[in-house]
Amino acid sequence: MQKFPMTAAGLMALEDELRMLKAQERPAIIRAIAEARAHGDLSENAEYHAARERQSFIEGRIAELEEITSAAEVIDPAALSGDTVMFGAFILLLDEDTEKEVSYQIVGMHEADVKRARLSITSPLAKALIAKRVGETVSVPAPSGDRTYEILKITYG
Repeated sequence: MQKFPMTAAGLMALEDELRMLKAQERPAIIRAIAEARAHGDLSENAEYHAARERQSFIEGRIAELEEITSAAEVIDPAALSGDTVMFGAFILLLDEDTEKEVSYQIVGMHEADVKRARLSITSPLAKALIAKRVGETVSVPAPSGDRTYEILKITYG
């Protein structure tokens, strides 16, 4: 079975979503299907078909979350240290093209969220940063051309 590296916060968020789907969404969609079924002819009942489609999506997401959470390998970034970039690291970078500083945390692929500055360990930037030290630069291919970043700071926890 494949293990998924993940922070404790990431695992907790996935478990919360799983609980919500099972406790709220699943019962609500079952009620919606029963209501739609009560309206008669199912072959032309758009509410029924929409509810069944939603049920299919919810059941698929529940199965996916159960698989991910059962295979999660929780790594505590606070317990890590060192002067090289690895999973869980908070990295301050200088975008050499724009001269702007950006910071990211490297997390598991199922908890990544660029809007919250959480990079997937499988992303091109994270892959380029792994095992690098402060002062080193990395070049990452992007649609608009290669981007170059200098590592300014690495912290854990």
